Amino acid sequence: MKQPETTASTTAEAVQERMLRHDAFSQLLGLAVEQVGPGYCRLHFTVRPDMLNGFAVLHGGVTFAAADAAFACNSHGRQSVGLTVTIDYLEAGKLGDVITVDAREESLKHKVGVYQVRATNQHGVVLALFKGTAYRTSTEIL
Repeated sequence: MKQPETTASTTAEAVQERMLRHDAFSQLLGLAVEQVGPGYCRLHFTVRPDMLNGFAVLHGGVTFAAADAAFACNSHGRQSVGLTVTIDYLEAGKLGDVITVDAREESLKHKVGVYQVRATNQHGVVLALFKGTAYRTSTEIL
């Protein structure tokens, strides 16, 4: 039986709040969640000098970490873990850019969920495309 939307949204918000409270790395990156829902997350961050690589562009690891943080596989209240993820880097982020990361669920089954994540800058330029497949455990988060 599918959860009513309000209950599902409340669950997604509670999961997000709990995860961020205990996620020191996301806090270190300055990730700010704008919106969450069942199978959805939008967050943003500003590119700082300590996020740049040796060529003065956004380090790919920062982009990957932000996409992984947005990966909305836990939003239904069941603990999930990434099975496989891939990322394509299309453009480089620059110092001062505001990066928005949108994660959307493409498929949700009993044990597997598939998610697409896009990272864009403040001009709407797509910097990276991330695809994640998650294994859904039977452990309830809340």
